[in-house]
Amino acid sequence: MNRFQIPPLANSLKVELQRKIDSKTKPLGALGLLETIALQIGLIQQTLTPKLVNPTMLVFAGDHGIVESGVSPYPQAVTAQMVLNFLNGGAAINVFCTQNGIKLRVVDAGVNHVFAPHAHLIDAKIANGTANYLTKKAMSVKQCEQALTVGKSIASKEIALGCNVIAFGEMGIGNTSSASTLMSVLCELPVEQCVGRGTGLDDAGVLKKTALLAQAISHHNLNKNDPMKVLQTFGGFEIAMMAGAMLGAAETKTIILIDGFIATAALLVASKLHPTILDYCIFAHCSDEKAHKQLLNYLSAKPLLEMGLRLGEGTGAALTYPLLAAAVNFLNEMASFKSAGVSEKIDA
Repeated sequence: MNRFQIPPLANSLKVELQRKIDSKTKPLGALGLLETIALQIGLIQQTLTPKLVNPTMLVFAGDHGIVESGVSPYPQAVTAQMVLNFLNGGAAINVFCTQNGIKLRVVDAGVNHVFAPHAHLIDAKIANGTANYLTKKAMSVKQCEQALTVGKSIASKEIALGCNVIAFGEMGIGNTSSASTLMSVLCELPVEQCVGRGTGLDDAGVLKKTALLAQAISHHNLNKNDPMKVLQTFGGFEIAMMAGAMLGAAETKTIILIDGFIATAALLVASKLHPTILDYCIFAHCSDEKAHKQLLNYLSAKPLLEMGLRLGEGTGAALTYPLLAAAVNFLNEMASFKSAGVSEKIDA
């Protein structure tokens, strides 16, 4: 995957940025993670006066062949129905994006439905859903590479329009199963630790889902050292395309705002391909999906919120965006001790 060139963050401004943060009229560290975000955004943009421009939410949608085996309490048709809900403005992600001034784009990466053209829909369909990875690989090598390439192109187009922060969400019945298998193999964890209730499975449903995913993992017998093959085998088109878009965003030094479990699993794949992508990521929240906290810990990520969310769609990222704005605004607009004429702490 040398098609992506992602530089690590340059630290040349780190001391100066930290000095600016520390000089604000507050005790050192009193704004907590907001200070961490302000420093990170300043380093991403390589400026002491960062700004957020044209924030965009990309919601990638795709269907999963594994659904036919009974891993979800909802039928596959819900994926297309929810995409239409997004396009009609009726979903939670629409409400939160509108509230916070975030442009919403919905990407058909591989939904089992033909959508009419729509101003907010990006038609990037690879196929009408992945294959059932209980018996075969979810996608071909060509399809996997295509999804990554198209994802990069989608992110690049938004960035070319002036966007410098992209939030990532998803929709796809069965995609928690895909995320769980990716996590299990790439993090070398027992699948039992990676499986949750998804869209609302009961205890018996979770046990069935766990057994099916363990069977799939055993059938393919892969290891973490070939993330492309793991993605090809267990990924969804929306997950692969999201990973490509994340990598493309990092390549152009764009802020990446990560939503919940599925988006974090896509990032996990991207980070196995290019670890430096993590420099550009801000983690919105820790979701209520069982394995998300463990996955965040694996990535050494500090989420900004923990509210028991488990909706997906990018909702946690949309809710968190105002915190990024607050971090940038305090850095740019808050008075310093000197400018405000406030006495600084007296050293003992």
